[in-house]
Amino acid sequence: MQMAKNRTPAWTHGNRIVGFDPEQRRLWIGGQRLHHGVTGIALAGTAIANLAARRSAASRSLAWLLAGGALVAHDWKDRAVWFRRGPQSD
Repeated sequence: MQMAKNRTPAWTHGNRIVGFDPEQRRLWIGGQRLHHGVTGIALAGTAIANLAARRSAASRSLAWLLAGGALVAHDWKDRAVWFRRGPQSD
């Protein structure tokens, strides 16, 4: 689904690469809304990979894992739309 050229983007600040709506505290990258649940999955996955590869201290990896888990837990109610394509302005 392509955005029409005359349609207003969902974000209020930014450009076509990175957009931000401070009122609703939402972030878009490349026109795709970035949910913090997805960010939490990335943080937790990186922490587990670093822990498994012994690339950082266990306490640091555990902190990143907990932070990622907190982001996922906070955004869990929106999990059905985490990977839905489009700006998701609603």
